[in-house]
Amino acid sequence: MNAKVVSVSISEQKGMRKTPVASALLKQEHGLVGDAHAGDWHRQVSLLAMESIEKMQRMGLDVNPGDFAENITTEGIDLMTLPVGSRLSLGEAEVEITQIGKTCHTRCAIYQQAGDCVMPKEGVFARVLREGIVKPGDRVDILPLPS
Repeated sequence: MNAKVVSVSISEQKGMRKTPVASALLKQEHGLVGDAHAGDWHRQVSLLAMESIEKMQRMGLDVNPGDFAENITTEGIDLMTLPVGSRLSLGEAEVEITQIGKTCHTRCAIYQQAGDCVMPKEGVFARVLREGIVKPGDRVDILPLPS
């Protein structure tokens, strides 16, 4: 498997598209430093596959990494098929998948524009087990579960 990080994105407020950054610190049991969604809960980091974004682009939408409010955009790994509890290395950091998809309580701008949004169905959420810097181009590996 040759999975990688395509983009790392943060936002200062919830409910907004995120802005790509050159790199960011994934802080243990916190999330991405500087991101509004970080904190002491089970959805510290959100991940979405570039393949999901490309699906929306094929529908005619002008969307890019970060536009679905995901922190980490990946490529080459089928995120939504990973079971809860799976562990991934993202650059120097390690995360544990805590949730697949989410309930969309409000129809976001993407949904209004396209009549659909991939994040509630195809996004995954994780907590940070080992902190480290993550940046575009970093490898993504599925790690064995501890015994």
